[in-house]
Amino acid sequence: MKVAIIFGSKSDQEVMKKAAAALREFGVAYSSHILSAHRAPELLEETLAKLEADGTEVIIAGAGLAAHLPGVIASRTLLPVIAVPIVSGSLGGLDALLSIVQMPRPVPVAAVGLDNAANAAYLACGILALKYPDLKHRLLEFRKKMKENSARENEGVEL
Repeated sequence: MKVAIIFGSKSDQEVMKKAAAALREFGVAYSSHILSAHRAPELLEETLAKLEADGTEVIIAGAGLAAHLPGVIASRTLLPVIAVPIVSGSLGGLDALLSIVQMPRPVPVAAVGLDNAANAAYLACGILALKYPDLKHRLLEFRKKMKENSARENEGVEL
């Protein structure tokens, strides 16, 4: 089981590290790549071909501003693409969010919230858990602990 994390520029790295951390938490192998759909489209295509050949099963793509990267990736592969709109520029990420969620059919990308790369990784794990029982078990245990922690926090709450 393998995920690729792709983002358009080095300035996106801090946001996308959150996806890597969440994948590590569940023992999911990943690779990371700085690739621009605009500056190096040939390199992006070569990398996608290599990722498919290497058994990558889900792609997390982070992009800001016009946020073309996730859609371009989705147009070049049948692998599921989860987009992370990254806050940047004068519109505070709204441009990236709208660009991503308004992908024309029939080549969709999934989308998570602004800068929420960790949620992209959790979604990738959920997709992979359909195929990998051990990962499904780890996710169920994670959710169980989350519920227990929530119940503990709720005990004795007074305002």
